[in-house]
Amino acid sequence: MVNIGVIGCGKIAQVRHIPEYADNKDVKLTGFYDINLERTKEIAAKYNGIAYESVDELLANKDIDAVSICTANATHAELTIKALKAGKHVLCEKPMAINIEECEEMVKTSKETGKFLMIGQNQRFAKAHTVAKELIANGTVGKVITFHTSFGHGGPETWSVDPGKNTWFFDKKKAAMGAMADLGIHKTDALCYMTGAKVVSTSATLTTLDKKGADDKLIGVDDNAICVYTLSNGAIGTMTASWTYYGQEDNSTVFYCTKGILKVYDDPEHSVKFIHADGTVEYFEADQIQTNDNQTKSGIIDAWVECLVNNKAPEISGEEVLPSMRAVFASIESSEKKETVIIKENM
Repeated sequence: MVNIGVIGCGKIAQVRHIPEYADNKDVKLTGFYDINLERTKEIAAKYNGIAYESVDELLANKDIDAVSICTANATHAELTIKALKAGKHVLCEKPMAINIEECEEMVKTSKETGKFLMIGQNQRFAKAHTVAKELIANGTVGKVITFHTSFGHGGPETWSVDPGKNTWFFDKKKAAMGAMADLGIHKTDALCYMTGAKVVSTSATLTTLDKKGADDKLIGVDDNAICVYTLSNGAIGTMTASWTYYGQEDNSTVFYCTKGILKVYDDPEHSVKFIHADGTVEYFEADQIQTNDNQTKSGIIDAWVECLVNNKAPEISGEEVLPSMRAVFASIESSEKKETVIIKENM
């Protein structure tokens, strides 16, 4: 039995982490902390755990083996490092941190303490992404030449545990980044996962086009990010992250390959579709992508618990996610400097 502590009891914790832990036979939900003490007490009572008034108190509980960090972006590194040094394994929500130095320090601390660090890049568990990865790896679709991948919806206002225009997602001090951190890291990481490649250069525009806060002024973080990525396998394409898709959510990827076109989550009827060069169409059934309105089990928690039970290092480790985080920060730099940024570490 693994004893788990949850730090941050907002929407992602309530929808994914906590119920998925509760559903796992190898887990005991032991402790909870949130800046909202009443919320902490309510959740602790519901799951028969302990409500802590501080992170330090929770981490001082020697019975807790591992923690989930489900707080605002700007606190991820500090809390993760503190938890690792307290002897806890850590599952940290995406984005890993708000700059590459923090990300690297998290990985370094994990190695120094001998404790696992896993990042919640749950799109690697989307079945269609796994199928696409296999089709690319085994040569079925040929070589990937170009691509476009998108993740867009109407914004985080309805997703936040405190919904509305005052959401922390719009607060630059707490979030640091907007759509790029919320959605762009997901698609960047999924792209690298499917292709088995890294982003080696980016030419990006991060901008705020429409989202307004409670003061009716444009928010201080990006609501759209459009990036032109070059991958280490030579493929070139676009990655778009947006909070201004005010209709149907889009979480699709299309690969244009030497043997045809591979479409992933592009067709509502078929999650993976390969259009051969001769025009014939082949379907590979997997699942339909989750949306904010249709949440199913992510796979992250069960994979994390399996690592803890078997003392096996997680595949989606902090170190594994570093190349995708470098692409995110390089895109921010590219947008600010209005020039292409080369990511030497990913070459």
